Amino acid sequence: MVRWQKKAVATGAALVLVAALGACSSSGGKQEEEKASGAAGNVANTPRMKVAFITHAAPGDTFWDLVRKGAEAAAAKDNVELQYSGAPEGADQANLVQTAIDQKVDGIAVTLAKPDAMQANVKKAADGGIPVVALNGGIDSWKQAGALGYFGQDERIAGQAAGTKLTELGAKKAVCVIQEQGHVGLEARCQGVKEKFPNTEKLYITGTDMPGSQTTMTSKLQQDKSIDYVVTLGAPYALAAVKSVKDAGSSAKVGTFDTNKDLIGAIKSGDVQWAVDQQPYLQGYLAVDSLWLYKTNGNTIGGGQATLTGPAFIDKGNVAAVEKFAAGGTR
Repeated sequence: MVRWQKKAVATGAALVLVAALGACSSSGGKQEEEKASGAAGNVANTPRMKVAFITHAAPGDTFWDLVRKGAEAAAAKDNVELQYSGAPEGADQANLVQTAIDQKVDGIAVTLAKPDAMQANVKKAADGGIPVVALNGGIDSWKQAGALGYFGQDERIAGQAAGTKLTELGAKKAVCVIQEQGHVGLEARCQGVKEKFPNTEKLYITGTDMPGSQTTMTSKLQQDKSIDYVVTLGAPYALAAVKSVKDAGSSAKVGTFDTNKDLIGAIKSGDVQWAVDQQPYLQGYLAVDSLWLYKTNGNTIGGGQATLTGPAFIDKGNVAAVEKFAAGGTR
């Protein structure tokens, strides 16, 4: 497995797994909240605390199911009432942060994929005494926003790792497919790919419209027969790209960022060559657990630096090691 991490993430005690409580909570920018229920077994005897967990999840993106399961597992262990909500648009996400402030929550975990829209309200929460941690998006902006820590991967480094792999595999021309315009993390991924594999072209799709996304990828492959690698930035789009390759009569191969159960199967079958794994379950778990540690013991994680959860590659050579976890919905 190729590892590009700057430091290892140590979790210490075994993670407590809980059953899935449903799909992603976002719905076209509309807030939905659900509270995590307690799990059987040992639960912290610290005072009950309320944590708002706010993401930029787009409807149908299974990546966020994994993040949420990690957050729910930590909440169940830590005696935390978890309020999970999401909105793809930055302004709507910022409004969710304001709602959390108004509710006087004990902590906020938030993604900063669109930091310009988010920063004012996130800083308002932090300045008002509500501890905030960032995850998944915003590695270059979390400190400025006043967050205590960051849990995720450096997207540019992850992109560079993918670009290096393309070179090693002998690729000639790649298209890097971005499913959400304005998302700083996705742009950084494609930037990193291009830095290490210069013959890379960006292609924008609308991630919330999967049939349209597949059509756009098919058209691109039909127009440019020189493309021999499609790099997508999420598991659902990789599976759509596999269909696009077939529909276009192309011989291009598919690599991707991020995984889900179906994507693991596609790697096993050879339909997808590899996936860059950033361990989304771990991101959700550490975000909630770090807020609990801060509130109950004054701890912070990372020593003022981002806590990296990736990247690492999953391919045919090591997919068996994560298959059982993917089947359980945690990888």
